[in-house]
Amino acid sequence: MTLDVQKLGFSYNERQVLHDVGFHIHAGELVAILGPNGVGKTTLLKCLNAIHKPSGGAVMVERRNLLTMTPHEIALKVGYVAQRSETARMTVFDAVLMGRKPHIRWNASERDLTITDTAIRRLGLEGLALRYVDQLSGGELQKVCIARAMVQEPQLLLLDEPTSSLDMRSQIEIMKMLRHVIDGHGIAAVMTMHDLNTALRYADRALFVKGGTVFAEVAVADVCSDVIEAVYGVSVTVHNLGGVPTVVPAA
Repeated sequence: MTLDVQKLGFSYNERQVLHDVGFHIHAGELVAILGPNGVGKTTLLKCLNAIHKPSGGAVMVERRNLLTMTPHEIALKVGYVAQRSETARMTVFDAVLMGRKPHIRWNASERDLTITDTAIRRLGLEGLALRYVDQLSGGELQKVCIARAMVQEPQLLLLDEPTSSLDMRSQIEIMKMLRHVIDGHGIAAVMTMHDLNTALRYADRALFVKGGTVFAEVAVADVCSDVIEAVYGVSVTVHNLGGVPTVVPAA
């Protein structure tokens, strides 16, 4: 699966937020959208599955423009994990099963139940399957949201700040699990993130956004201080620690 974003634009009323955004992603790749607050990272992510309707451009998935698809067709191809998820009085199993909705005609089939159970086990949630989601910790709830997106069997996975407000251990668990799912299923994935070092540890490429467009698109191994300083406006050094680029702000 290949995602090809072409000359994407978006405006809030008269204010242009995104213009001429273009990039591509291949199956098995995780791309991090990076940049300071207010540059349109979340807006861009929501344009990729038509939650926001772009003012121009195309989002090509296997040579078909996703922006011309129906919501049902999009749900069959794209899984979306929001930064904040509303909780409801339902069990973890039922919350994950909801991700199968695009595939269910009348009632959940045996296959739907099996796929749901497999996702719950893969994310280590089997001990919580009958617990209500409003009783979960932040890290547990985030795993439920990712499992719900995964049972859609998407070709493209979009994640808005997947480690936001989580402690270090939960962040590592979530990112390792995401990397495992992306590698194991050949899914193309895009995530927004504020934590540069977490993004550079787990992503394949970094997409730096500035001024409403793509300022730089680089492999994480090639991220340099010049790009970060230009985008964030702070002095940094980039060190290679164990093969992973690590950003350190200047004293």
